[in-house]
Amino acid sequence: MPRVRMYSTALCPFCVRAEQLLNSKGVAEIEKMRVDLYPRLREEMTKKTGRRTVPQIYIGDTHVGGFEDLAALEHAGELAPLLQA
Repeated sequence: MPRVRMYSTALCPFCVRAEQLLNSKGVAEIEKMRVDLYPRLREEMTKKTGRRTVPQIYIGDTHVGGFEDLAALEHAGELAPLLQA
């Protein structure tokens, strides 16, 4: 399974929902990068993704986007293959 990384904050309901969805797909470990604790991580996230909102999720080297993007991948049946790559 590829590495899963998520830019997040402590009080983010979409981050919680993203983590729940990923866990339901068998992802046991998510590397969380807290942009509320480390402002340099928010700058890094914005430069990499062009977005300022959390979560911002990476599966391997693929930028998935936020929770709604993740849920859309699941709905389209494209999340499981991405997690198995």
